[in-house]
Amino acid sequence: MPRSPDRKRADLGGFEAMYKGGAPPWDIGRPQKAFVELEKAGKIRGEVLDVGCGTGENAIFLASKGYDVWGIDGSPTAVLAANAKAKERGSKAHFVHGSVLDLGALETRFDTVIDCGLFHTLTDAHRVLFEQSLKDVLPVGGHYFLMCFSEHEPGDYGPRRVTKEDIRLSFAQGWKVRSIEAARFEHFLGGGFAHAWLAHLERVP
Repeated sequence: MPRSPDRKRADLGGFEAMYKGGAPPWDIGRPQKAFVELEKAGKIRGEVLDVGCGTGENAIFLASKGYDVWGIDGSPTAVLAANAKAKERGSKAHFVHGSVLDLGALETRFDTVIDCGLFHTLTDAHRVLFEQSLKDVLPVGGHYFLMCFSEHEPGDYGPRRVTKEDIRLSFAQGWKVRSIEAARFEHFLGGGFAHAWLAHLERVP
């Protein structure tokens, strides 16, 4: 039986309050188009982990395509909502409350990890711990898809902006950066999307 992920540091950005207050701006009630397109392109493989899964739309979508999918989030309210959605829709996606800095507690390995809006919420110190945590669940040959706000998003509302260089520096050891491409992070605020990067990284020896 897997040990429970470290819940003491699970809600890194204080998002529990936002989920308790209603749907956050990124909770759009459907999967992000960028991840739908990744699946269509055959980029998603094997068993999948959605880190910072929120209320589960991306994970439930991938489960509907036949993948074995887990989601993990630091907000218990989000995880309860995700499991309720999965039950209502007859989805086999499985959601757990825990810390993305303690992924080894899942005691499971995955072929693909997806990250839709988690990395850009992490402090510099947490980025280091998260990168190490990812290696506990993603073996050599596994793939990590990261979508985050880019420096091209104007203003300072919302999460930190991330540059290509930030991504390359955070994953400089034990990773191959296959691509970093411009993307749109959909939300329901004015304009409907934020400028983002979609990065594809592969675990290497």
